[in-house]
Amino acid sequence: MIDRADDAPPLHTSYNFQMRVVVVGFLLLTLVGASAASQNTVATPQPTSVTVPAAIDHNRVVIRVELPLPDGTMQPVRAWVDNGNPDLYLSRRMASLLGLAVSCGERECSSPPPREIVVGGMTIPLNGVKEAKIPLRPVNAAAVLAPGMNVEITLPSSILRHYEVLVDFPDRKFSIGAPGTLHLRGSSAKVLVNSENGLIQIPSQIEGKKYNLALDLGASISFLSEEMFNRLAAAHSDWPHMTGAVGSANMWGAEDETKWKVMRLDRMQYGPLFLTNVAVAAMPKTMMDFFEKRAGASTVGLVGSNLLVNYRVGLDYAHSMVYFEIGRTFNFPDFDVVGVILRPEDDGRFTILGIADFDGKPSVPAAADGVQAGDHLEAVNDIAVRGVTMGQVWSMLGGTPGQERTLTLERGGKEFTVVARVQHLLGEVPDEKEGKKGK
Repeated sequence: MIDRADDAPPLHTSYNFQMRVVVVGFLLLTLVGASAASQNTVATPQPTSVTVPAAIDHNRVVIRVELPLPDGTMQPVRAWVDNGNPDLYLSRRMASLLGLAVSCGERECSSPPPREIVVGGMTIPLNGVKEAKIPLRPVNAAAVLAPGMNVEITLPSSILRHYEVLVDFPDRKFSIGAPGTLHLRGSSAKVLVNSENGLIQIPSQIEGKKYNLALDLGASISFLSEEMFNRLAAAHSDWPHMTGAVGSANMWGAEDETKWKVMRLDRMQYGPLFLTNVAVAAMPKTMMDFFEKRAGASTVGLVGSNLLVNYRVGLDYAHSMVYFEIGRTFNFPDFDVVGVILRPEDDGRFTILGIADFDGKPSVPAAADGVQAGDHLEAVNDIAVRGVTMGQVWSMLGGTPGQERTLTLERGGKEFTVVARVQHLLGEVPDEKEGKKGK
């Protein structure tokens, strides 16, 4: 028999107490460890700048981003970097995935904006955006933000203006960072930045006269006001010109693109740059008035990506500065193409809107057995074009002047082929040709 004090606890009670102490101690250690791990996770700093790959598609900058879904997962999606538009656009499919309330009018829908967008691990808050605009499209085209583009959200000037931005066209990269983090280089200029929407106007000169021209890296072609375009065309009848938006000028396939006037200017000064053989389209007055009002400053047009694809373009919004660093000197033959004017459709097809003239004649066979407006382009050299982007189909239609392209067309439910040649539709300014011969 074992002696014990009368007030000592039973052996099993003492054992249970000791076990509870051990268990509680273990749980405390576990909780402390979890808390430390949680604190370490939270403490991981957000990057202040990131660089991600960029696709240059029809002269437009497209990057891969992520959007947080209601269930906590991240949805990868392609975004169009559009510094020339302050409005945030979103596809109807993405609005549904994000659980956003969508309301529609006769022409357009809208919703609250996503909470944030993540670029290369860097979170970009969207709380400063009032609404997301959603194109009004059929249910089977809910993922289509803009026909001819494979994107479902835009990264507009109203968001970009809070950061530094670098678009590296030669190396196909996009960088965004907090002010002072990107170390922008190249020729620089002070610019006008609309403090409310981030739209940029750059002091420029055309034929010795001073004007403002917008910087719009979301535009595949550059524009001048119709008034200035006509004045320059009348004074310089020898400058190459044409009617019909082909190549980079074929922006969206609007009906009036068949009548757009396109011309090459001899030269212009754009901020610190001296640009030659400048391809521009005439912007109708109604469009020009809209752009000028939105810019909040006098302007005579915009410079799009077609003139800047050889540069690394840096935007320092905080200090109202732009930077242009030359990366290559290759001459991109945007208008060495088969001369058809296209409209991308919601279902991924391409409709022929019209045919550009070449030396006063149709640039492609246009008889009853040739190309006609309303035909659907099904393939180029047996490569199907349905579902590809505008940039991809124009790459197929481009080449060296004289090369043949076999177009598979559909009309009235029947397919047929037409052989068309690549034409040099908008040549160089004559003085530039002479200058090249003398070198």
